[in-house]
Amino acid sequence: MRAEPSPERFRQLMLTEEPSLENVLSCVFDIQEHEARTYLTLLERPGNTVEELATELDRDRSNINRSLSTLRNKALAERERRLIEGGGHVYQYNAVSLSEARDLMHETLDEWAAYVHERIDEFGSIDS
Repeated sequence: MRAEPSPERFRQLMLTEEPSLENVLSCVFDIQEHEARTYLTLLERPGNTVEELATELDRDRSNINRSLSTLRNKALAERERRLIEGGGHVYQYNAVSLSEARDLMHETLDEWAAYVHERIDEFGSIDS
């Protein structure tokens, strides 16, 4: 899924003197702040399960699952299957590294800027 910056959030971000990483992630990837917090938690605590994230973030499991799905769709998180000793399995989640996320942010903004430049170039000139 291609990320597209939110125009409303982009305007807000430009007016913020020192935006946080959470603010920039939310703007560039058009994700909710709780999804950005989930990403940041995964950076700090790799290999968490949905249950562990729900406890850490004080949110219910269904919300955590939706956040993780969004993060995976935006290429910000990955899921690994781990076998449980007594049988069965559990999924563990990891954030992509901050350097990878930074590259994705640059790439996303570059694509968006190129799109805007193309749109501007499509406007005809006005002769007076």
